[in-house]
Amino acid sequence: MGTTTPSATPTSSATTASSELARLLPAGRVIADRDTRASFAHDEAAGAPFGMPAAVVRPHDTAEVAVVVAYCAERGVPLVARGAGTGLSGGANAIEGCVVVSFTAMDAIVRIDPDERLAVVQPGVVNDHLRAACAEKGLWYPPDPASAPWSTIGGNVATNAGGLCCVKYGVTRDYVLGLEAVTGRGETVRLGRQTAKGTAGYELAGLMVGSEGTLGLVTEVTLRLRGARAQERTVVGYFDDLPSAGRAVARVVASGVVPSALELVDGYCLRAVDDWKNMGLTEVGNVLLLARCDAPGAAGDQEADTVLSCFESAGATWSARSTDAAEADALFAARRLVYPALERLGLVLSEDICVPRMLVPEMLAHLERIALAHDVHIASLAHAGDGNLHPMMVVPRGDVSALARGRGVFEEVVDQAIALGGTVTGEHGVGLLKMRGLAQELSPAVLDMHRGIKKVFDPAGIFNPGKVFTQGHCMKLF
Repeated sequence: MGTTTPSATPTSSATTASSELARLLPAGRVIADRDTRASFAHDEAAGAPFGMPAAVVRPHDTAEVAVVVAYCAERGVPLVARGAGTGLSGGANAIEGCVVVSFTAMDAIVRIDPDERLAVVQPGVVNDHLRAACAEKGLWYPPDPASAPWSTIGGNVATNAGGLCCVKYGVTRDYVLGLEAVTGRGETVRLGRQTAKGTAGYELAGLMVGSEGTLGLVTEVTLRLRGARAQERTVVGYFDDLPSAGRAVARVVASGVVPSALELVDGYCLRAVDDWKNMGLTEVGNVLLLARCDAPGAAGDQEADTVLSCFESAGATWSARSTDAAEADALFAARRLVYPALERLGLVLSEDICVPRMLVPEMLAHLERIALAHDVHIASLAHAGDGNLHPMMVVPRGDVSALARGRGVFEEVVDQAIALGGTVTGEHGVGLLKMRGLAQELSPAVLDMHRGIKKVFDPAGIFNPGKVFTQGHCMKLF
């Protein structure tokens, strides 16, 4: 069984890319071994098509990246950027005969400036490593995707990653002041700034964030930092069902309180973590809401009391403000364990829709209706405070028909999110799996604007072809 994207045939020069690039770059930069190349062929997106790269390059600096881009542009060889490969949309999947640029060797934290509250990093820096380095200087980098222990800043920039605290503190784009990138002619450019504010020219740096490697290769990022985070208060609520939990979310939003986190975990996810880690998560209720408030002093206490009241009035079967910091941290750690816990059960199909916050209860009800109509179970995990839902299905590994059925169910989920005024992705990116939904969400005129922008940055059409909204090469399912 195969899946194709709008076609073009890889040029014959792609087959010689490995040997030619090895002559142009220092020793050890180019990986030619087939088994190793295969390990760079796809990210974590279940069922997304991929191909075998002709070569994998691990550059050590911007100049080497520019050499690779110039080579590929001259010969029309497709080029795919890759961070840690933790993506869930197929955005980093290789195209048959392409060159994959892996940024794992460009992992330096160039500097952290406590006075200007900024950090300059290479794209291969792991998110949690940066956060730890900032904490040592009394600073905080807020974007914290669930993959933060493994995902890289470059990958976070590519997908405009969010995380648990983005309900209050925003996503990656809100923290990118400037960046260095290699564009489609092999030119190195600096976009954005290092000043606290600036309005010179178009916001091209922001345009690169979330472009999923379709506009150029980011080789350095300047990030805005915050001061050390205030003490958080954790509020926990258990509910009998998803609609009740959804109503609690809507009431928190309507209250005017902006929590630093508001997460929803359903019973299926809780049981998966319990079966793995035996944490007793399912002993109290069927759906868990986790909230945190970090306003300083009495204001934080008042916010937490308001959230608790919202939980209680929405029908929580049990709710409380946590007085045990270790216990509260364990609950949030359990939330981050949901995806790997589900992976133990089979192949995980993960959605990434976002709807208006007040419509979270309605979207949760639609998920239950869709699951019943198709006789499947849709597990619910959500950054509920900003309307970003992650419905998930677990299908048997190797069962192609179950995989296709699951994808069909999730196309209906995407349609419903758009019908509610939502969007096809809140943080995972479009990649390969959301292209139909994106074409439905955006008008033809807006899609043409996107394609026009890409042509300016990438005149040869080599950057990540076949992804997001571009035309590309034939691929196969894994």
